[in-house]
Amino acid sequence: MYADIIVDISYEKLDRIFQYRIPERLKGRLSVGNRVEVPFGAGNRVISGYIVGFSENTDYPKEKIKEIVNVVTNSRKAEGVFISLAAWMRKVYGSTMNQALKTVIPIKKEVRGKEKKWILPVPENNQILEGLGKRSPAKAKLLTILKNRKAISVEEAEENGVSLTTIRQMSEKQMIEIVSESVYRNPSVYQEKQKRKEIVLTDKQQEIVTDFLAHYRKGDRKTSLIFGVTGSGKTEVYMKIIDGVIQEGKQTIVLIPEIALTFQTMQRFYGHFGKKVSIINSRMSMGERSDQLERARRGEIDIIIGPRSALFTPFQKLGLIIIDEEHEGSYKSENVPKYHARETAEELARLTGAALILGSATPSIESYHRAVNGEYKLYKLANRIGGRKLADIEIVDLREELKQGNRTMFSRSLREKIKKHLGQKEQVMLFLNRRGYGGFVSCRSCGEAMRCPHCDVGLTAHKDGSLRCHYCGYQIRLPKNCPKCGSPYIGVFGTGTQRLEEAVRREFPQARLLRMDMDTTRTKNSYEEILSSFAKGEADILIGTQMIVKGHDFPNVTLVGVVAADLSLYGADYRSSEKTFELLVQAAGRAGRGDMPGEVVIQTYNPEHYSIKTAAKQDYKGFYEEELLYRRMLKYPPCGKLLAVLVTSKEEQQAEKLAKDISVLTQELCNKDGLEMLGPTKAGISRIKDIYRYVIYYKETETGEQITEAKKRIEDYLEQEKEKQDCMVQFDFNPMIGY
Repeated sequence: MYADIIVDISYEKLDRIFQYRIPERLKGRLSVGNRVEVPFGAGNRVISGYIVGFSENTDYPKEKIKEIVNVVTNSRKAEGVFISLAAWMRKVYGSTMNQALKTVIPIKKEVRGKEKKWILPVPENNQILEGLGKRSPAKAKLLTILKNRKAISVEEAEENGVSLTTIRQMSEKQMIEIVSESVYRNPSVYQEKQKRKEIVLTDKQQEIVTDFLAHYRKGDRKTSLIFGVTGSGKTEVYMKIIDGVIQEGKQTIVLIPEIALTFQTMQRFYGHFGKKVSIINSRMSMGERSDQLERARRGEIDIIIGPRSALFTPFQKLGLIIIDEEHEGSYKSENVPKYHARETAEELARLTGAALILGSATPSIESYHRAVNGEYKLYKLANRIGGRKLADIEIVDLREELKQGNRTMFSRSLREKIKKHLGQKEQVMLFLNRRGYGGFVSCRSCGEAMRCPHCDVGLTAHKDGSLRCHYCGYQIRLPKNCPKCGSPYIGVFGTGTQRLEEAVRREFPQARLLRMDMDTTRTKNSYEEILSSFAKGEADILIGTQMIVKGHDFPNVTLVGVVAADLSLYGADYRSSEKTFELLVQAAGRAGRGDMPGEVVIQTYNPEHYSIKTAAKQDYKGFYEEELLYRRMLKYPPCGKLLAVLVTSKEEQQAEKLAKDISVLTQELCNKDGLEMLGPTKAGISRIKDIYRYVIYYKETETGEQITEAKKRIEDYLEQEKEKQDCMVQFDFNPMIGY
């Protein structure tokens, strides 16, 4: 037996793995993730490495393979945990070990540390100063400052008119001493000085905190779901629980779904925890991220906040993982391995003995289903803090607006409400869920949408005039008239935030506007600048995509307008109803969070749809029960397992052939009860950057045993058929997007 070992994993490239022989005395004692000592290089220097796998054969001459020296016992460093996690991800999500390692080990390049230089006085300072006279005023000024100071930074000296050249000359003549200090690159939010804000909990909040911590201290690590309406104070509960975890000497990872949420969340956490907390996200520089990870590794911080990738922060004493807004699709990776942060966090919690908390006002169907079945501990916060009422919600039927001759983007009701709230010096948010949902087809007269008869998802319009299902390949031509009512008002429904902004400027020329979407948030601090400006009251109306409706707290916002609820309702995705419900409830939750009551207007062509009706009532249970019936009937999660197998190649014929070969290979399994295969078919976007894409879907009832077997057969087949290397195959379990 041989062990596959990776060495010096902090900074070396991860695509080089070395094989070592396992000595007899260590056989049966080693596992993936173990830290071992091995001889390395020509001088056989003993260094540490981590086991990432095992094999019975080797491509090297056996006599040249070195032997493991020893296993490092009582060592469970974060790196070892992450290697075990990578092995689990490789197995579960179907990637290579290297792909998994590169996902869980965040920093792959050595980043030069940042230094701060200080100027120190020398003992002869007074004598030197007297000898200078008026000949060198800059030098004299610096020495005068140092008479009463132990040190001054180079930056401060320059601000006082002493050039860097002068400072260097004085150092060379030993008139001053310069020393360097390693400093961390801290995110800009750290510069804000705040007093510690104490948290006062309601009785219900305190009940949750007390119960959770009591179980935590007993060693109960069952996953918890905090289901709280918008504005019910979930964040305060998180922070008080973290207080208890810190008292136990443990550290916490807090995941948030969007970089846009980092600023406001960080302000609240930093206000309570001070410099025990830090952030990490993709907009930070490599140096900033490297420094925050190093601070975590050294135990200099207790809390890290960030999006999905923050899950891989190398805490040595991880005790708690919190996933806020756990229903969000951004917790699912779109890159290989296509892991879900919720599932991966459960495995990381198991490996480290940490607890996992999920929180949401609109829990994912999967999480709520597990809570109802007793797999998760369920906590509920049914009321807003301070007895504040949920916003009043009005549904506007855009079909009736069309009949009345109104073809603008604003219903009469929304237009009047915007005027009223602006007149009262209150703020308005207008939400348009544009991103990722363009191209569905519906009738503006009767609201009928074109859907696949086999998969019950929206058909997507393509430039060639066809409508296609991205699951099974069903295809028809775009009809000229509505097949239900015969109206000619049928076509591709889509609009954008820029068009909405133009319409708002025409209708309300006096209003101060801000727009928040992918185009306006490309620069490093753009999120903070837009949100901070709106929070300070520097704009009357905030227009944006879904990033504006997630978790933000603006007390002066009293009106939220959902301009087109249907944009998410007919996406080519079995989760489209769930996404619509979540977005509408989250959007409604932005209104009336202060002392003034809130209003919400939902504009739709399909007011009878259950996701819109239940969202207007903020009735999660009613939505869950109806949605679950649909999921159970069609074997969609959580009532079944779904696997997407994506085949890509530069040559279309090769991609198509391999996809067909895979379907033939797994057909036998599909003849058994429970497993169903859809495809192979061209992916919804059949070519990206000249790479052709084919997809096969597998559906199965809850156990998922046949799907797991299908994945294994495909992997074994690909391993044997080396000539298929011209094609890439990706596995995506319970995909969050339609291919």
